[in-house]
Amino acid sequence: MYRKGKDFTDDIIFSEAKTCISLYQTTHRFAPENQKDVIEFRHLLQQLEDALEPMLSKEDLKAIMEPLNELKEDIPFWRNTLDGLAVLAVQGECVVYLLNSPFENIAIVGENFLLKPLIRYFQSAHPYHLLGLSSTCFSLYEGNRYGIKELEMDDDIPRSMEEVLGEEHPEGFLTHGRYGGSDGIATFHGHGGRKDAIDKDIEKFFRYVDHTVLEHYSKPIKLPLILVTLTEHQSMFRKISNNPYLVPNGVEVSYESTHVSELAAKAWEVMEPVYQEKELESMDRYQNAKSNHTGSDRLIDVARAAFEGRIEILFVEAGKNIPGKFNTESSKLEFGNTDNPACEDVIDQLINEVWKDKGEVIVLPMGRMPSETGLAAIFRF
Repeated sequence: MYRKGKDFTDDIIFSEAKTCISLYQTTHRFAPENQKDVIEFRHLLQQLEDALEPMLSKEDLKAIMEPLNELKEDIPFWRNTLDGLAVLAVQGECVVYLLNSPFENIAIVGENFLLKPLIRYFQSAHPYHLLGLSSTCFSLYEGNRYGIKELEMDDDIPRSMEEVLGEEHPEGFLTHGRYGGSDGIATFHGHGGRKDAIDKDIEKFFRYVDHTVLEHYSKPIKLPLILVTLTEHQSMFRKISNNPYLVPNGVEVSYESTHVSELAAKAWEVMEPVYQEKELESMDRYQNAKSNHTGSDRLIDVARAAFEGRIEILFVEAGKNIPGKFNTESSKLEFGNTDNPACEDVIDQLINEVWKDKGEVIVLPMGRMPSETGLAAIFRF
């Protein structure tokens, strides 16, 4: 009755439900530590039930807790956790994230999800695609700062030159040589004037790879793309590529003869400065927007813009809470009691509203925030 989340944002955050459950927990990969994880999960579920009982009928309480109780009893799940767990649930839907980072144990019921920890995790993970390319085949990986894994592509997507070019491939004019032992890569050698024909076929294959990755992966998911191929192929592929997500710097090795852990390390060397530059560009944009009165760090201005669908980028300080809510009828802020654990958080309310209007949310530590109020925004207009 629950499903595992992979990407963020998940459709559950666009739910119109008025009762939203957010649960975060530190978990462990190995015994005996992970044997205590389910015990802590039970404690968090009890906190949720105590909070929900005055709000819901017995039937509704049972319905919203059912997938969480099922998760509690899923022994294989608890034997295969990572470092952290995040759960978002409404009645009829429950999404569970297994994450590579620990979290403060917390279980909250409110009109909005607590999204700051999850946004911060996926933002700091810095996801990307990695294209491993040779003159005869290609593979696609998905990675982040924690590692990479090869994507399982559809069976109807050819991945080799031979499959792509079929009878056009000049097989009769090529010989296959493999060097460097069992880990060496297959190389095609042309004879006489056939080298030009071979180069043209490689270019045709590269054009196919570029189009396939762009249409099936880059456009739908919009992740930066790192090219991993030999030096002589880097320039050829970049010359013909139409993929706007291809980052300027690549990894100049044979992906077929490089261990996946080494690929991950080399890819992160490429990606880390890309994300740092993007963050700095966003900060500069905010400062320009504020000076032009198209940005603000005043809570009331940001709140009103959020509910008018006018926020392009919302900057939020990690761990910052403002108890209360924005009253949409009066367009005023109603501050709550910090001692009341059931009190709503204005920032969570604004984050959810910005996500629903397809805005961007950036969660930053206090020292990197462009303002001292805990939030700031660039307006759409």
